[in-house]
Amino acid sequence: MKKETTYSEAFSQLEELVDQLEDGNIQLEELATKVKQANELIAICESKLRKIEGDIKDVTGE
Repeated sequence: MKKETTYSEAFSQLEELVDQLEDGNIQLEELATKVKQANELIAICESKLRKIEGDIKDVTGE
């Protein structure tokens, strides 16, 4: 069974990808794959943040 990626893990991986892009350390052939991976990591982070926001609204009654 695959372990669910945490927000911290996804954010850390996303930071690494951004650093690679900014440094120019990604070969052109890998660029599409890295961009797809970045989009997946962004989606994970957004999903986690939306869940936390919903949980907070439930607790505060908003």
